[in-house]
Amino acid sequence: MPRTEFISTGYYVPERVVTNLELEDYMDTSDDWIRKRSGIEERRWCKEGQGGSDMAKVATERALEKAGMEADEIDCIVVATISPDYFFPGTGVFLQRKLGLSEIPCFDLRNQCSGFLYALQVADAFIRLGQYRRILLVGTEIHSTGLQVNDVGRDTAVLFGDGAGVAILGPTDDEERGVLAVRTHADGNFAEKLWAPAPACIKNPFISHQDIDDMLVRPFMTGKEVFRHAVTRMPEAIHEVLDEAGLTLDQIDMVIPHQANLRISEMVQRRLGLSDDKIYNNIMRYGNTTAASIPIALSEAVDEGKIERGDLVAFTAFGSGFTWGGALVRW
Repeated sequence: MPRTEFISTGYYVPERVVTNLELEDYMDTSDDWIRKRSGIEERRWCKEGQGGSDMAKVATERALEKAGMEADEIDCIVVATISPDYFFPGTGVFLQRKLGLSEIPCFDLRNQCSGFLYALQVADAFIRLGQYRRILLVGTEIHSTGLQVNDVGRDTAVLFGDGAGVAILGPTDDEERGVLAVRTHADGNFAEKLWAPAPACIKNPFISHQDIDDMLVRPFMTGKEVFRHAVTRMPEAIHEVLDEAGLTLDQIDMVIPHQANLRISEMVQRRLGLSDDKIYNNIMRYGNTTAASIPIALSEAVDEGKIERGDLVAFTAFGSGFTWGGALVRW
């Protein structure tokens, strides 16, 4: 049975840079307050009419160019997002159309900040079983259009940004390379600790003027609870995939954590005992891009030469659900 290798990566973030100083004009906050609590200095917000599929298209074109591939070599698309272009159908079919493709299957997964790892687990299984040979794995998010950019929503509005990251996956017979382990988990007992109550099909109608007036369409977060679980579950996930692969922490060359909060990443780093050169963070530039954060950071790290062929790379994420997971890849 073949392993799954990362053939190429690519990412795209919108051109508009929104600094903490700009946010001071919209709400009672400050650059110092945001930096101290999240590590974020700026984020990217999309332009009017720009969708997650548009960003993913650019990221895909960049990945294809680096791989020397054409779009028609892709035979499956797996998209992780919590911010689809439309309520339905999923973002995958719009991305497929924009790439000039047709008929290939498109899967859309909604697993929030852990979405890229859930999607990787699905894609890895497909490739190992020989179901598909070239899978486009996508994380893409547009949060800026759903934020309450005012004093009411400032606890979350300062955290999120827009962007897309992709990876092109395929089979390899090289036993020394590829995806070594992926593990994912969830605990629905904490579902309301980080969620958006509306729109919701459990209600009739699924969106109402009252929901909008009550501002239920924005994300709500119990920050202390999320932090406490994240700094526990993310290191656990790394140890879990290392154990599965029969490897040890000192063999890891790079950890790419979900970019939720710089303080979370720093705590994960301390608990794992990692040196600064073994963990990659870019939240200061892009904010939290949920399912897109790992593939954006991965693509950046590869482009900067911080990940090279043969390196042992670990991913870990935690988010709404609660969901979390880890992955281990021999690059």
